[in-house]
Amino acid sequence: MNNADGMAIGGTDRPGWFALWMQASRAWTLGMPFMCVSVGTFAALYREGAFSPIRYLMAVAAAMALQAGANMVNDYYDFIKGTDSPDWQSPENFGPGLVIQRGYLHPEQVFRGGVAAFAAGIGLGLWLAWLCGWPILALGVIGVAGSYFYTGAPLSLAYHGLGDFMVFALMGPGYVLGAYYVQALHFSATAAVVSLPIGLLCSGVLQANNLRDIDNDAAHGKRTMAVIIGRAAAVKELKLSNLGAYLIVLIATIAGLAPWLAIAVVITAPHALEETRLVSDGPDADRHNRAMMLSGQIQFEFGAVLVAAFVLSALLRHI
Repeated sequence: MNNADGMAIGGTDRPGWFALWMQASRAWTLGMPFMCVSVGTFAALYREGAFSPIRYLMAVAAAMALQAGANMVNDYYDFIKGTDSPDWQSPENFGPGLVIQRGYLHPEQVFRGGVAAFAAGIGLGLWLAWLCGWPILALGVIGVAGSYFYTGAPLSLAYHGLGDFMVFALMGPGYVLGAYYVQALHFSATAAVVSLPIGLLCSGVLQANNLRDIDNDAAHGKRTMAVIIGRAAAVKELKLSNLGAYLIVLIATIAGLAPWLAIAVVITAPHALEETRLVSDGPDADRHNRAMMLSGQIQFEFGAVLVAAFVLSALLRHI
C-alpha cells in the first residue's frame, strides 16, 4: 500500500501501532506541557495550600493531549506545504515525527490523529471548566485555537513570525495560570510571575528548533521569527530569553512572590550556557540538535526545581 506520494505504507521496519503513534505525536515533547501544569499546580500548593490530585492529572492529560494534537497538525501542514518534504533530513528525535516522510502513515491519518488528540484535550478541558468555572473555559478556548492555528489553516501563525509569542503565551501564562486556577479557583501574582520564565524557556525550545531549520524554512516560505530577524539576532533572542527566565525568578524571590528555595534554578544555568554556545557556533546540524535536546532539558529541569521549591517550602511551613 502506498501513500499519496508513492511511499510505501507498512514494511518490516514499520513500528508497532503504539510506538507509531507515539512517534507521530512526538511524545518526547510532552514533558513541556507536563512541567508547565506542574509548576502552576504546585505554586497553588505553596501559596494556597490547595491540591487536588484528580484535577492535577486531568489538567496534565488535557495539556499533553493538546500538545500531541498540535504536533500532528503541525506535521501535516508542514508536509503538505513542502516545508517538511520527503527528502528533508532530520534526526527522528528532534525534528518532525517523520511518520509521513517514512511512509508509515498517510498525511490525512496524521491530521485525523491530531484532531482526535484535540478532541480528548477539549473533553478534559470542558470537564475541568464544569468543575472550576468559566475562566478555565476561556483559557481553554484560547489554548485550543492557538495550538491548532499555530500551523493550521487559515491563520498558520508560525508561518508569519508569531510562533515564538504563541508558545510563550500558551505554555507560560496559559498553562501555568490555568493549572493554578484549577487548584485554587482564583489567580495570583505568584502564578503570573512564575509563568513568565516557564514561557520564555518553552519559547526557547522553539527558537533552538527554528535556528536549526532557518535555511529550510526560508526556502519554503515559512517566515519564523528566526527567518525574519536573521540567525545572529535569533541567537541573541534565545540568550535574552534564558537570561530573562533566571532574572525573573530572582526578582520574584526578592519580592516574596516565590520561596527563597526557588533561586536553586541557578543549578540549571550551565545547560543554558551550553545551549547558547552550541547555537552560536554556526549552522551545524549536529550542534543545533544537541542544543534542541538541551533546550527541552533546561525547561524540564528548571520547572522541576521550581516544583521542588514549592513543595519543600509548603512542607517547611508546617514543621
